[in-house]
Amino acid sequence: MLKIRPAILSALLLILSQWTFAVQNFLAIQTQAVFSNDTYLAADEIEASLLEQGQVYVHQAVLQDIQVRYFLSKSNDAQTVGVRGTANLTNAMLDLDVALQLDTQLNIKLHNGFSSSAKAVYRDIKPYLVADKPIHLTGHSLGGAIAVVLAMYLQQDGFDVTQVITFGQPKVTNVAGAAKFTELPLIRVVTPNDIVPLVPPLSPLQIKELDIYWHMGVEVILMGNGEYAETSGVKSALRATKFTTSIPSEKNLNAHKMTTYMTLISKLKESSLEVPYEMEIGFFGFSIN
Repeated sequence: MLKIRPAILSALLLILSQWTFAVQNFLAIQTQAVFSNDTYLAADEIEASLLEQGQVYVHQAVLQDIQVRYFLSKSNDAQTVGVRGTANLTNAMLDLDVALQLDTQLNIKLHNGFSSSAKAVYRDIKPYLVADKPIHLTGHSLGGAIAVVLAMYLQQDGFDVTQVITFGQPKVTNVAGAAKFTELPLIRVVTPNDIVPLVPPLSPLQIKELDIYWHMGVEVILMGNGEYAETSGVKSALRATKFTTSIPSEKNLNAHKMTTYMTLISKLKESSLEVPYEMEIGFFGFSIN
């Protein structure tokens, strides 16, 4: 009798669940991009910017042990959590902590650094959350990864997570973990030359054990010139293999900046055209797109 390993079954289910995409709302994406950008502002500037956007400032904190900052605001429609991305050497070292470890609370494997940071944010923010009000989460880079894991904890505890939009976010879990949270309303916005969404890269040991890092949600690729493409599942994973041939450069750094994301998104808000994403990956003479 043919036996299918759990990791393979999870991958197949994940592929089937991600074939259909919705038309992207770039006005909503731009709104969250502004919030993600706000996380880099000084404390008093964050409150002023939120007020300009029709938000009521609720709380912000810098968690000193891990140097992660977040803010919480609210409007008539939802509560918004914004988590700051990499800002210093402590954050950079956290990014490099790539071990997948079992999270007993979620019963899935997670990036160890991102999960510990998300738990710290959750402990700090929980007293300020309104139980019956929808929650939106956003973040750039490291902040996006923490926002995704935080959304998992919130969803499991019964909070109404209705939107998660991240920018230049690295991977947080494996195939089985992504399959368990297919209902998480995640949109990952990336640029073609940003290599941060391609990490952690595939390792031979992970492939052997079928325990590879795997992106969740729909990936929206900002192609420029008012064009965008979408991927998910296997295609998104294959796109991440380009990391092996990518050498970090000034071009990559600029592609990862929040200002670059905001410029591209502002043009898509005015007029957008979805185009196919060409993988440009070949195996044994065959091109995969």
